[in-house]
Amino acid sequence: MTTNDSAPAPRNRRERPAKPALTRQGIIDAALVILRDEGLSRVTMRRIAAALDTGPASLYVYVRDTGDLHAQILDALLGPVSPAAAGAGTWRDRLKALLTSYRDVLFTHPEIARMALTTHPSGPNYLALADAVLALLDEGGASGRAAAWGLDLLLLYPTAVAVEHSNPKSSSQAADEFSALAAKIAAVDAVRYPRIARLGDELMSGDGQARSDWAFDVLLDGILAAAHRTPTE
Repeated sequence: MTTNDSAPAPRNRRERPAKPALTRQGIIDAALVILRDEGLSRVTMRRIAAALDTGPASLYVYVRDTGDLHAQILDALLGPVSPAAAGAGTWRDRLKALLTSYRDVLFTHPEIARMALTTHPSGPNYLALADAVLALLDEGGASGRAAAWGLDLLLLYPTAVAVEHSNPKSSSQAADEFSALAAKIAAVDAVRYPRIARLGDELMSGDGQARSDWAFDVLLDGILAAAHRTPTE
């Protein structure tokens, strides 16, 4: 009988390189890689566990549930959103720039936009964003309660806009839909819908940035005015 001297010797399990220690940050980093490469639908505990060469149950030591994981993903993506990104100008200009920066993060990651409506992040990047918004509202003269309650509205608006645009379309598709809507409004029955007929041009006017600036101004004006109307406990 001959032996195959070239066959590799069995490798002892103990000789395998040790896996990196499992950490909360490592789980989040793995989730971000999967999000970027495969999409949000693939960011599951099972998929992350496979990427980290561990079992799904071990992840729950560091991440409470899928909602907690999503909140951490969103917070990680908010890293570029900071007061420094707001640039110079009046407090209102800087606040609108900061909120636009937040909206742009959601535009860049459309799958995250819908998740952001039901996710309540509390990580350092989100807290820094919230604190910066509150500081700018304080600079603008908003009362404490109006600023605190207004924070929700100011973050909800850009989130909702991002959700509205989260269904990817080509520029030609978007243009076709806009033209179809404009034609529909132009041909509306003026007797049945008199105000739509009268304001048809205004309904379709303004680009996305102009409407966004206007909406932020309306919210900010309301927050400042609400100082005298906010109910007390």
